Amino acid sequence: MQQIADWLKKLGMSEYAQRFVENRIDLSVLPDLTDQDLEKLGVLLGDRRKMLRAIRELGGIAVTAPTAPVETEATQQDDAERRQLTVMFIDLVGSTALSTQLDPEDMRSVIAAYHKCVAETVAGFDGFVAKYMGDGVLVYFGYPHAHEDDAERAVRAGLALVEAVVRLRVQEPLQVRIGVATGVVVVGDLVGSGEAQERGVVGETPNLAARLTAVALADTVVIAESTRKLLGNLFELNDLGSQQLKGLAAPTQAFAVARPSSVESRFEALHAAALTTLVGRDEEIELLMRRWEQVKSGQGRVVLLTGEPGIGIESDPHTRLRHFCSPHHQDSALHPVISRLERAAGLAREDTA
Repeated sequence: MQQIADWLKKLGMSEYAQRFVENRIDLSVLPDLTDQDLEKLGVLLGDRRKMLRAIRELGGIAVTAPTAPVETEATQQDDAERRQLTVMFIDLVGSTALSTQLDPEDMRSVIAAYHKCVAETVAGFDGFVAKYMGDGVLVYFGYPHAHEDDAERAVRAGLALVEAVVRLRVQEPLQVRIGVATGVVVVGDLVGSGEAQERGVVGETPNLAARLTAVALADTVVIAESTRKLLGNLFELNDLGSQQLKGLAAPTQAFAVARPSSVESRFEALHAAALTTLVGRDEEIELLMRRWEQVKSGQGRVVLLTGEPGIGIESDPHTRLRHFCSPHHQDSALHPVISRLERAAGLAREDTA
């Protein structure tokens, strides 16, 4: 285990040594570790990437995924799953005109930089790049790993991608249009062979996401009603009205994403309806009131409440401090405190540094 500790120290990550020891991870186990394993150990995203790179350098071993077994036609059919996916389609604006202005070698470099930018950005939100189609990219959120907030991850990834593509250092400035839709699909069937092989999706959702780019302006993210329902008030949206999209029989309600909203509570943003009244908790409320009286008399007390947010005391004058964590700020341990200070100071998103 000392070898592991020395290895982590060399990487500047000695704080993880105890977790490796507790899980009996030695040098012989390192090549088998995946990104998911490191996440379970509590390793932050940036550190996970550095660790995986260092592990590969130990022996040139690919560790991001276990070796896939040889698949027969029967196992390919069994791999398909019925899932709810949020699908993102990214379209590069003006790529045809760009190809006439640039030398083919230069155009190849531009597309390569664009594809790399997309892959790195969506990976930060655990998105899965399913297919590159020249200037278009198809991305899944919810496959192969599902999250409770896949729709939110997709929209945040879209906004981050708009900013990232603009900053690319290439011959000509690039812009993208992004469409996002959510729905039930069958995903996982292997389509094609050799280098063209991919995990296919059967359902209307990918087509809808692609069609939404037709009504999106440059550097904007447009979402379908199916995605909007899952977002609550997490984002400021502009209603684009009912759109008749090519290839779809019925009109589709579309929304352009302006920016993340300034709501204080992620829970409240996702649950706009009033919470249910607390019932049958007289004994617990009595205990809570006794602790409250002790606090008012100067005695320090801590009470842990487990239940729906909103349970509290409103009868006496008091100051309520609320701090909210977010799965999208895992790299910032102080994010809840920073957010609280920003609100207390009245800082707005449009304020300059």
